[in-house]
Amino acid sequence: MSLWDKVRGEFIDIIEWLDSSNDTMVYRFERYGNEIKYGAKLTVREGQVAVLVNEGRIADSYQPGLYELQTQNMPVMTTLMSWPHGFESPFKAEVYFFSTRLFTDLKWGTKNPVMLRDKEFGPVRLRAFGSYAIRVRDAVTFLKEVVGTDGRFTTDEISNQLRNFIVSRVGAVLGSSNIPILDLAANYDALSEFVTKRIAPEFQAYGLELKTLLVENVSLPEEVEQALDKRTSMGIVGNLRDYAAFEAASAMGAAARNPAGGGAAEGLGIGAGIAMAQSLGQALRDAPSAPGSSAPASGAAPATPPPIPGEAQYYVAVGGQQTGPFHRAALRAKRASGDLTRDTLVWTQGLESWTAAGEVSALAQLFAEQPPPIPKQ
Repeated sequence: MSLWDKVRGEFIDIIEWLDSSNDTMVYRFERYGNEIKYGAKLTVREGQVAVLVNEGRIADSYQPGLYELQTQNMPVMTTLMSWPHGFESPFKAEVYFFSTRLFTDLKWGTKNPVMLRDKEFGPVRLRAFGSYAIRVRDAVTFLKEVVGTDGRFTTDEISNQLRNFIVSRVGAVLGSSNIPILDLAANYDALSEFVTKRIAPEFQAYGLELKTLLVENVSLPEEVEQALDKRTSMGIVGNLRDYAAFEAASAMGAAARNPAGGGAAEGLGIGAGIAMAQSLGQALRDAPSAPGSSAPASGAAPATPPPIPGEAQYYVAVGGQQTGPFHRAALRAKRASGDLTRDTLVWTQGLESWTAAGEVSALAQLFAEQPPPIPKQ
C-alpha cells in the first residue's frame, strides 16, 4: 500500500447520527459545503432511516446497516448525476436521518369546549384531553410534505397540526355518539379506538403512523361540576328532614362538649343548640313537605281543613238548583243562617231520593236546638 493510499484511507468520511434528544424526528447531517467523499461510510442504526438529497431532489434512501457510498449502492444518485462507472471524486449531497422510533406521551386537548346536547342534562359544554403516540412511517413522504429543508425537525413543530386533527375528530365523535355524559367514562376505550381509526389516514398522508390515541378525560365546566356534586350530595343525604334533625343533634352535642367557658358556658352552649333545633324544626314545619304540596307557607292564613275522612257530604236544593256537596260543619252554618231548614231537600249517598233535611236521621242533631214548626190550628 502506497503512502498516498494510506493517507487517503484515513480521511474517508464517516456519516452517522447519534441522537441524544427524545424529540428529534429528523436531523440533517452537517458537512461543510455538503461535500461527501466517494467511498464514505454511512452508518444507519436501528430506529433510523437515511435519505440522500441532491440539488433539491430526493435520491437514495437507506435502511439500518453500514454502507460504503459508491456508484453501485447509490443507483438513483448515479442516474441523476450521470456518473461513469468507477467515479471517485467528492460529490455534493445532503444526508437526512429520520428517527423511526415511537414518540410517546404527546398531548392533545380541546382549546374551546365542545357544545352538544345530552338527554339528561340538556345542552352542555365538554372539554376533553389525552395523549397519543406516532412514528415516521414513510421518510420520503414526511420529508416532502412536512420537513422541507429544516435541519432539525422536532415533535413540537408538528404537534399543533396533529392536535387540531385529533380535536376536530373527537368533537365530531362526541357530538354524534349520543352517549350520556355520566356514561362517557365507561366508553373511553371505545371512543379512543374509534377516533384512531377515523384519523389514521390523515396522519398517513404526512408519512406518519398513529400508533395509539388515548382519551384520558372528558370533563364538564367547573360550575356544572359543582352543581352535579350538589345533586350527588343530595342523593347521599336522602331524607332531608332526618338529615337536618341529625345535624341539629350534632350541633347540640358539640356545644355541650365545648370546654371554653365551662359551667355556665356549657349551659349557654346547650341552650344555643336547643334554640337552633327549634328554629330548624319550625322552618321544616313551615316549608312544604313535597313539590306540589298544598300546605300553607309561613305567615299565611291557614286554609279551611278538609272534611274528616268517611264523613257524609250532602247536596242541598236551593231554588230548584243543586248545590254542594257540604260537610256537616257547612250544613250547621247554613242552618244557623236560615238557609237550611227541616223542609229543605237534601241528598247524600244512601238516600233513594231527595228528602227533607228534618227527616234525615243523621241530620237530626242539627235541628235539636231548633223548635219544631207550630202546629196548624
